[in-house]
Amino acid sequence: MATMTQGQATFRRMQDGTLDDWMIIAREHMVHQKAAAPMQTIDTLRRLGDMTLGFAADQLTHSLMTATLARRAGAGDEEVVAALCHDIGKVMSVPNHGPIAAEMLKPYVSETIYHAVYWHQHFQGQYYYNHLGRPTDLRIQFKDAPWYDFACRLVDEWDAPAFDPDFDVDSLESFEPEVVKVFSSPHTLI
Repeated sequence: MATMTQGQATFRRMQDGTLDDWMIIAREHMVHQKAAAPMQTIDTLRRLGDMTLGFAADQLTHSLMTATLARRAGAGDEEVVAALCHDIGKVMSVPNHGPIAAEMLKPYVSETIYHAVYWHQHFQGQYYYNHLGRPTDLRIQFKDAPWYDFACRLVDEWDAPAFDPDFDVDSLESFEPEVVKVFSSPHTLI
């Protein structure tokens, strides 16, 4: 049997949860979402500053440059946040950073942005996969997908040119309004 205390469900097994329990949980998720998720995203992005991974620019500078290029091109809030966060998954795992970043973004962005971030490494491959013995035309498999054009824009116009450590990037703090706006409004809650 589930019992409740003020502001907290106390069931010990999900099977015992009541509607009241789940309303408390849903409310608390939303409070957390609006207060914590945007700043946790900013904090995670900061961790990219410790990673160069052999590039001339550290990964935070790269992310800021990508987002700055998107912003200066007139991209919308979700697109700017996608540009800023496209490599955020590298904090956890470099080989599958695109899918990690995409899943982090998924509750907050369109399917177009989700897929573009998920597959962005295949789109980048045209610039360097030949040096690693991989095919450079992996993006072509997605040419009929409704998100293909945005993925090309994300990679070709913002991501691929964004490795200059001397580029005058917009500060991470300047992106907080977009991050707060996007990460405060999930399409799904739980």
